[in-house]
Amino acid sequence: MSCPICGKKTQIEFRPFCCKRCADRDLARWFNGSYAVPSVDADDADDIENAMEEAARNPAKPH
Repeated sequence: MSCPICGKKTQIEFRPFCCKRCADRDLARWFNGSYAVPSVDADDADDIENAMEEAARNPAKPH
């Protein structure tokens, strides 16, 4: 099996990835929205739009 990020041979402790770096890169893609699970539920789109509008109105304060 090869790593889905870089194509190198996988390591058991990081499977299906070859190393922690590739595993972290994959996780980052989920966090930043590069990966997404499609939805056919119209309510999901409305919920996301409402959340984005709310976030734009009330930006988070820096720590």
